[in-house]
Amino acid sequence: MTYASSKRGQKRVLMYSHDTMGLGHLRRCRAIAHSLVENQSDLTVLILSGSPIIGSFDFRTRVDFVRIPGVIKLRNGDYTSLNLHLDIEETLNLRSSIIKHTADAFDPDLFIVDKEPWGLRGEVRPTLEMLKDRGTPLVLGLRDVMDEPEKLLPEWERKNAVEALRDVYDEIWAYGLQSVCDPYSGMPMPQSVHAKTRYTGYLKRKVPSHVHPVSSTDLDDPFILVTAGGGGDGDGLMDWVLKAYEADDHLPYRALLVLGPFMPAELQNDFMERAAELDRVDVITFDARIESMMARAAGIVAMGGYNTFCEILSFDKRALIVPRTEPRLEQFIRASRAQELGMTAMLVDDGSREPHVMADALRRLPSQPRPSESMAASLLDGLDEVNRLTHRWLYEHPGSNVAVLRREA
Repeated sequence: MTYASSKRGQKRVLMYSHDTMGLGHLRRCRAIAHSLVENQSDLTVLILSGSPIIGSFDFRTRVDFVRIPGVIKLRNGDYTSLNLHLDIEETLNLRSSIIKHTADAFDPDLFIVDKEPWGLRGEVRPTLEMLKDRGTPLVLGLRDVMDEPEKLLPEWERKNAVEALRDVYDEIWAYGLQSVCDPYSGMPMPQSVHAKTRYTGYLKRKVPSHVHPVSSTDLDDPFILVTAGGGGDGDGLMDWVLKAYEADDHLPYRALLVLGPFMPAELQNDFMERAAELDRVDVITFDARIESMMARAAGIVAMGGYNTFCEILSFDKRALIVPRTEPRLEQFIRASRAQELGMTAMLVDDGSREPHVMADALRRLPSQPRPSESMAASLLDGLDEVNRLTHRWLYEHPGSNVAVLRREA
């Protein structure tokens, strides 16, 4: 099957997203996949994902997915099977087998792995080894911020991550700008890893032309969109915003709270009951087409995950970021840097959640500068650069010439 793509005409890209919980990895992979097929008419993309709600999203023609058994991360850091009555090792072995057999049958011309160099607990290692032996180009995609170095360094040492970056991957795509955030910040990294890392810029988002207008709410007034992403740890943000509206009837905008599909049902019910008592707050659980709501919003209040940050920049929205600080400082680092650069404001949840503190921040929101007033012109070139890099691997050095490009990378 090696180099069969040169005979079949169509190019194939396989993407891996481990998705133990939340929406971040899946939404990033989906945005990249859609951009690739929009720009290259002879390209097909297949996404491997463990997300339990991947079927809720729309996918463009020539983009599809394989759903591998779900795994969730517990608060103590351990993993457990999401639905199957199997222990974690059995589940991971099953996932690894599905991943490898899918890659074997799909026979990709390029394999893009999101964030985890070896996959969840090493589940992608057999696939990486198989595809490397075939000469398939291997790419690791990293978000702009991973975590604080003090935590990331021992984690990567335990996972032998640097070994993968150094010896296995042909190229590493950092989905941001080094001048804004560097995923290697504070980390001793081999020069060979730096040499093969490409900083793409952030991944620009848009309201898809094939998406129908939002019907989740009939809001006509200017509103702020409050989003917690997947919502699994978004209850603090929702509680704080609701407290502000409960204490103050004169905040500048209505609020639309999007709780997230992974927020526990009892918390969702509590927030909906509280919002029902307020004239200027509406609540929905989830909308897979949240880009259209973001485009309509007068401002955004969010936790500041990678995808939400890209959307804030893309739609040029005034934003207040309330980052989580556990178990990772990723969101805090990104939000701090964005505030330092004047792109967004930040409010840190210290646990007290005083209503007047949030209310004051919401009042300042309309007078904030827009991100475009301070961000570099190249900040949102990420998808264009990903397309350029993909084209380089697929078309300029296809098949047996991949070794040439590996030496050049």
